[in-house]
Amino acid sequence: MADGALDPPRDCPLCPRLAAFRSDNRAAHPDWHNAPVPAFGPLEAPLLIVGLAPGLKGANRTGRPFTGDYAGDLLYDTLIRYGLAEGTYGREVGDGLRLTGCRITNGVRCVPPENKPTTQEIATCRRFLAGEIAAMPNLRAILALGRLAHDTALTALGERRNGYKFAHGAMHGLECGLTLCDSYHCSRYNTNTGRLTEPMFREVFEGLRRLARP
Repeated sequence: MADGALDPPRDCPLCPRLAAFRSDNRAAHPDWHNAPVPAFGPLEAPLLIVGLAPGLKGANRTGRPFTGDYAGDLLYDTLIRYGLAEGTYGREVGDGLRLTGCRITNGVRCVPPENKPTTQEIATCRRFLAGEIAAMPNLRAILALGRLAHDTALTALGERRNGYKFAHGAMHGLECGLTLCDSYHCSRYNTNTGRLTEPMFREVFEGLRRLARP
Protein backbone atom coordinates (compact mmCIF):
# COMPACT_ATOMS: atom_id res chain seq x y z
CA MET A 1 0.00 0.00 0.00
CA ALA A 2 2.37 2.66 -1.24
CA ASP A 3 1.58 6.34 -1.18
CA GLY A 4 -0.31 7.29 -4.34
CA ALA A 5 -2.41 4.12 -4.43
CA LEU A 6 -6.04 4.83 -5.30
CA ASP A 7 -7.83 2.20 -3.21
CA PRO A 8 -7.04 0.39 0.03
CA PRO A 9 -7.49 -3.40 -0.07
CA ARG A 10 -10.72 -4.94 1.18
CA ASP A 11 -9.06 -5.99 4.44
CA CYS A 12 -6.96 -2.85 4.91
CA PRO A 13 -5.22 -3.11 8.31
CA LEU A 14 -3.95 0.47 8.58
CA CYS A 15 -6.55 1.63 11.14
CA PRO A 16 -7.11 -1.12 13.75
CA ARG A 17 -10.28 0.45 15.19
CA LEU A 18 -11.88 0.73 11.76
CA ALA A 19 -10.77 -2.78 10.81
CA ALA A 20 -12.41 -4.15 13.97
CA PHE A 21 -15.60 -2.23 13.25
CA ARG A 22 -15.67 -3.61 9.70
CA SER A 23 -15.29 -7.10 11.07
CA ASP A 24 -18.17 -6.63 13.50
CA ASN A 25 -20.38 -5.32 10.72
CA ARG A 26 -19.51 -8.22 8.44
CA ALA A 27 -20.67 -10.60 11.13
CA ALA A 28 -23.87 -8.66 11.74
CA HIS A 29 -24.63 -7.85 8.10
CA PRO A 30 -22.86 -10.34 5.79
CA ASP A 31 -24.75 -9.05 2.74
CA TRP A 32 -23.40 -5.48 3.10
CA HIS A 33 -20.25 -4.10 1.45
CA ASN A 34 -18.43 -3.68 4.80
CA ALA A 35 -15.09 -2.69 3.27
CA PRO A 36 -13.25 0.44 2.17
CA VAL A 37 -15.51 2.30 -0.26
CA PRO A 38 -13.85 3.14 -3.60
CA ALA A 39 -14.33 6.43 -5.37
CA PHE A 40 -17.13 6.80 -7.92
CA GLY A 41 -16.90 8.60 -11.25
CA PRO A 42 -14.38 9.15 -14.05
CA LEU A 43 -10.77 9.99 -13.30
CA GLU A 44 -10.92 12.38 -16.26
CA ALA A 45 -13.47 14.60 -14.49
CA PRO A 46 -12.57 18.23 -13.69
CA LEU A 47 -14.26 18.16 -10.27
CA LEU A 48 -13.56 15.97 -7.24
CA ILE A 49 -16.14 15.94 -4.44
CA VAL A 50 -14.72 14.94 -1.04
CA GLY A 51 -16.82 13.79 1.90
CA LEU A 52 -15.52 12.65 5.25
CA ALA A 53 -16.37 8.95 5.60
CA PRO A 54 -18.95 6.35 4.51
CA GLY A 55 -22.24 6.19 6.39
CA LEU A 56 -22.96 2.94 8.20
CA LYS A 57 -26.22 2.17 6.38
CA GLY A 58 -25.33 4.17 3.30
CA ALA A 59 -22.03 3.70 1.47
CA ASN A 60 -20.81 1.05 3.91
CA ARG A 61 -23.85 -1.02 2.96
CA THR A 62 -23.94 -0.34 -0.77
CA GLY A 63 -20.26 0.13 -1.61
CA ARG A 64 -20.71 3.46 -3.44
CA PRO A 65 -20.09 6.92 -1.94
CA PHE A 66 -23.20 8.71 -0.67
CA THR A 67 -25.46 5.89 -1.81
CA GLY A 68 -28.27 4.64 0.41
CA ASP A 69 -28.87 7.55 2.78
CA TYR A 70 -30.32 11.06 2.75
CA ALA A 71 -27.02 12.78 1.99
CA GLY A 72 -27.00 10.93 -1.32
CA ASP A 73 -30.57 11.99 -2.10
CA LEU A 74 -29.58 15.66 -1.98
CA LEU A 75 -26.14 15.26 -3.54
CA TYR A 76 -27.11 13.15 -6.53
CA ASP A 77 -30.28 15.13 -7.23
CA THR A 78 -28.11 18.24 -7.37
CA LEU A 79 -25.48 16.61 -9.60
CA ILE A 80 -28.18 15.54 -12.07
CA ARG A 81 -29.71 19.02 -11.97
CA TYR A 82 -26.38 20.63 -12.89
CA GLY A 83 -25.46 18.15 -15.61
CA LEU A 84 -22.71 16.42 -13.65
CA ALA A 85 -24.54 13.08 -13.58
CA GLU A 86 -26.93 11.17 -15.84
CA GLY A 87 -29.71 8.72 -15.05
CA THR A 88 -31.77 8.23 -11.92
CA TYR A 89 -30.47 7.88 -8.39
CA GLY A 90 -32.11 4.86 -6.77
CA ARG A 91 -30.10 4.45 -3.54
CA GLU A 92 -28.46 1.26 -4.86
CA VAL A 93 -25.34 0.58 -6.91
CA GLY A 94 -27.37 -1.00 -9.73
CA ASP A 95 -29.56 2.06 -10.30
CA GLY A 96 -27.73 2.97 -13.52
CA LEU A 97 -26.64 6.41 -12.32
CA ARG A 98 -23.52 7.65 -14.11
CA LEU A 99 -21.28 10.55 -13.15
CA THR A 100 -20.15 12.59 -16.15
CA GLY A 101 -18.49 15.72 -14.82
CA CYS A 102 -17.25 14.78 -11.35
CA ARG A 103 -15.76 12.06 -9.20
CA ILE A 104 -16.74 11.42 -5.56
CA THR A 105 -14.60 10.06 -2.74
CA ASN A 106 -14.18 10.27 1.03
CA GLY A 107 -11.25 11.40 3.11
CA VAL A 108 -11.63 8.20 5.15
CA ARG A 109 -12.60 5.14 3.14
CA CYS A 110 -13.99 2.94 5.95
CA VAL A 111 -17.05 3.57 8.08
CA PRO A 112 -16.10 4.80 11.56
CA PRO A 113 -18.02 4.09 14.78
CA GLU A 114 -20.62 6.82 15.42
CA ASN A 115 -19.63 8.43 12.08
CA LYS A 116 -16.57 9.97 13.77
CA PRO A 117 -13.10 9.09 12.47
CA THR A 118 -10.20 10.03 14.68
CA THR A 119 -7.54 12.55 13.71
CA GLN A 120 -5.07 9.70 13.26
CA GLU A 121 -7.47 7.73 11.04
CA ILE A 122 -8.00 10.76 8.82
CA ALA A 123 -4.23 11.22 8.55
CA THR A 124 -3.61 7.54 7.85
CA CYS A 125 -6.17 7.35 5.04
CA ARG A 126 -5.05 10.60 3.45
CA ARG A 127 -2.60 8.76 1.19
CA PHE A 128 -5.55 7.44 -0.82
CA LEU A 129 -7.05 10.90 -1.22
CA ALA A 130 -3.68 12.17 -2.40
CA GLY A 131 -3.58 9.28 -4.86
CA GLU A 132 -7.00 10.23 -6.23
CA ILE A 133 -5.96 13.83 -6.74
CA ALA A 134 -2.69 12.86 -8.44
CA ALA A 135 -4.51 10.46 -10.79
CA MET A 136 -6.98 13.06 -12.12
CA PRO A 137 -5.27 14.72 -15.11
CA ASN A 138 -8.02 17.28 -15.79
CA LEU A 139 -8.77 18.24 -12.20
CA ARG A 140 -9.60 21.91 -11.74
CA ALA A 141 -11.65 22.04 -8.54
CA ILE A 142 -12.32 20.16 -5.33
CA LEU A 143 -15.58 20.48 -3.42
CA ALA A 144 -15.13 19.75 0.28
CA LEU A 145 -18.28 18.71 2.11
CA GLY A 146 -17.58 19.88 5.65
CA ARG A 147 -14.63 21.35 7.51
CA LEU A 148 -12.82 18.06 8.09
CA ALA A 149 -12.97 17.24 4.37
CA HIS A 150 -11.69 20.78 3.70
CA ASP A 151 -8.76 20.28 6.08
CA THR A 152 -7.72 16.86 4.82
CA ALA A 153 -7.95 17.97 1.18
CA LEU A 154 -5.62 20.90 1.90
CA THR A 155 -3.12 18.65 3.64
CA ALA A 156 -3.29 16.08 0.83
CA LEU A 157 -2.44 18.90 -1.59
CA GLY A 158 0.43 20.15 0.56
CA GLU A 159 -1.31 23.48 1.16
CA ARG A 160 -1.28 25.50 4.39
CA ARG A 161 -4.50 25.01 6.36
CA ASN A 162 -4.24 28.38 8.08
CA GLY A 163 -4.26 30.10 4.70
CA TYR A 164 -7.75 28.93 3.73
CA LYS A 165 -10.53 29.09 6.28
CA PHE A 166 -13.56 26.82 5.82
CA ALA A 167 -16.78 28.71 5.09
CA HIS A 168 -19.89 27.55 3.28
CA GLY A 169 -19.77 28.77 -0.32
CA ALA A 170 -16.13 29.88 -0.12
CA MET A 171 -13.99 29.49 -3.25
CA HIS A 172 -10.28 29.28 -2.47
CA GLY A 173 -7.68 29.74 -5.20
CA LEU A 174 -4.84 27.46 -4.08
CA GLU A 175 -1.14 27.85 -4.72
CA CYS A 176 -1.14 24.56 -6.64
CA GLY A 177 -3.52 26.08 -9.19
CA LEU A 178 -6.68 24.22 -8.13
CA THR A 179 -9.78 25.79 -6.62
CA LEU A 180 -11.11 24.46 -3.33
CA CYS A 181 -14.81 25.10 -2.79
CA ASP A 182 -16.51 24.59 0.57
CA SER A 183 -20.01 23.47 1.51
CA TYR A 184 -21.63 22.30 4.66
CA HIS A 185 -22.08 18.54 4.49
CA CYS A 186 -25.37 17.50 2.89
CA SER A 187 -26.34 15.32 5.87
CA ARG A 188 -29.87 15.00 7.19
CA TYR A 189 -28.72 16.59 10.46
CA ASN A 190 -27.57 19.75 8.67
CA THR A 191 -30.70 20.02 6.54
CA ASN A 192 -33.07 19.24 9.43
CA THR A 193 -31.48 21.95 11.56
CA GLY A 194 -31.53 24.47 8.71
CA ARG A 195 -27.77 24.85 8.66
CA LEU A 196 -27.90 23.75 5.02
CA THR A 197 -30.89 24.24 2.74
CA GLU A 198 -31.37 22.95 -0.80
CA PRO A 199 -31.05 26.48 -2.24
CA MET A 200 -27.80 26.98 -0.30
CA PHE A 201 -26.42 23.72 -1.68
CA ARG A 202 -27.43 24.62 -5.22
CA GLU A 203 -25.72 27.99 -4.90
CA VAL A 204 -22.45 26.17 -4.35
CA PHE A 205 -22.88 24.35 -7.65
CA GLU A 206 -23.83 27.59 -9.37
CA GLY A 207 -20.40 28.81 -8.37
CA LEU A 208 -18.80 25.61 -9.69
CA ARG A 209 -20.47 25.73 -13.11
CA ARG A 210 -17.50 27.21 -14.93
CA LEU A 211 -14.87 25.17 -13.12
CA ALA A 212 -16.76 21.87 -13.42
CA ARG A 213 -17.49 22.17 -17.15
CA PRO A 214 -15.95 19.06 -18.81
